[in-house]
Amino acid sequence: MEEKAQIIQAFYRNHKRMPTYSEICELFDYKSKNAASKLVTKLARYGVLEKDKKGRLIPTFSPYSLRLLGLVEAGFPAPVEEQEIDTMSLDEWLIDDKDATYMLRVKGPSMKDAGIMNGDYVVVERTRNVKPGDIVVADVDGSFTLKYLRKNQQTDTFYLEAANEDYDDIYPEGSLNVEAKVISVIRRYDSR
Repeated sequence: MEEKAQIIQAFYRNHKRMPTYSEICELFDYKSKNAASKLVTKLARYGVLEKDKKGRLIPTFSPYSLRLLGLVEAGFPAPVEEQEIDTMSLDEWLIDDKDATYMLRVKGPSMKDAGIMNGDYVVVERTRNVKPGDIVVADVDGSFTLKYLRKNQQTDTFYLEAANEDYDDIYPEGSLNVEAKVISVIRRYDSR
């Protein structure tokens, strides 16, 4: 079982996703999806994967762990002594509820003053636990946007605020539904 688990983990590292049942059949030369399903059940018992509420496969392993080597000054330069403090898996650090968490790519500059730039990715979590001041993905009058959630204290109503003075506040004409809360921003600095 260890060898099959390693093959699944290697697939995940190479493709950045779990295999489909058809791909499991190809990986292990199975003739039927039933055989793949039985393997998935065994791998779930082994702790390699699990199924979400929709039956999709999700990993329970941490495919990438990075070494945490210490602190670096972002103020005045200071001597640094490299020492491995720990290892950290980014998915374990960022994600509390796998079923409720997903990523979105940001389009537009309306949140630039919050440090969220065009082309960044945001990790968001569906939750009912939102409060004014949170950055949220909201459905306002049938259109989705990424903004700060704000509350007008005088009228006791919610509205959305951009983090860019070139954009006006958004007051819903009909409905405002918060779909998710931003929990992290991901940005690459290379040209890949």
